[in-house]
Amino acid sequence: MSIPFDLSIGSAAYMLVVLFVASFVRGYSGFGFAALAVSGASLVMNPMMMVGVVLCLDFLLTFQQWRGVARDVAWNRVVPLLCGAVVALPLGLWAITQVPPDAARVVIAVYVLVMCAVLMRGFVVTAPQGVRAHGGMGVISGLANAVGMGGLPVATYFAAQGVSARAFRATLIVYLALLDAVTLPLMWWHGLIGADAVVGVVAGLPVAVLGVWLGGRHFFGTDPQDFRRFAIGLLAVLACMGLAKAVL
Repeated sequence: MSIPFDLSIGSAAYMLVVLFVASFVRGYSGFGFAALAVSGASLVMNPMMMVGVVLCLDFLLTFQQWRGVARDVAWNRVVPLLCGAVVALPLGLWAITQVPPDAARVVIAVYVLVMCAVLMRGFVVTAPQGVRAHGGMGVISGLANAVGMGGLPVATYFAAQGVSARAFRATLIVYLALLDAVTLPLMWWHGLIGADAVVGVVAGLPVAVLGVWLGGRHFFGTDPQDFRRFAIGLLAVLACMGLAKAVL
C-alpha cells in the first residue's frame, strides 16, 4: 500500500499519531475528532485533502459507539440541526473549494481559534431553545462542515445550555454521523475524495478504532469537563501552529 497524498514516512507516522489522539478525544467527549485531525494535518499537507478521510472515519466510528450512546440521544435536537445543516452545506463546500491551500489553512485556523475561545469563555444560555434555534445552529454547523468541523459550533451551543455530559456526547456523535453521511457524497462530487482518501481511511481506521475504544473507557471514569478543557487547549495550539505555517 503506497503512502497517500505524497506524504513522507515521517509525515505519515505523524498523521497516524494525530488520528489516534483525535479519536481518543472523540471516544471520550463525542466531539473534536475532525477539528483535531484536520488542524493537525494542516502542518504537513493541504488540510482539505484530509477532510474526506476524516469524515469517512468519523462516520465509520459511529458504528463502534452506537450501542453505548443510543439511549442518550436527544432526537429533538438532532433533526432540526440536520435540516439546517443540509441547507447550508452546499454553500460552504462551494466557498472552500474556491480558495488555495494556504488560504484554507488560515480559514481553518481562525475558525478553530474562535470556536476554542467561545468554548473556553463558557457562555450560558438560560432561555429554552426550540426548533428554530436548533435549525439556525444547524446552518452554522453545515457551513463549517465544509472543512470537516461542523461539530465545534454545536458543541459550543450544547455547552452554553448546560446539556448533560451523556446527552452532549451521544447527541453529537449521532448528529455528526448523519451530517457526515450527507457531506461525503457532496465532497466526492466536488473532487475532494479520491483514491488517496480511500487508502488513508484503510490505513487510519485501525488506529482510530483503538483510540475511540480507549477514549470510551476513559470517559466513564473521569470528569468530562476537565478533559473537554484539555481538548480545547490542544485544538488551540494546533490552530496557532497551522496559522503560523500559512502566514510564514
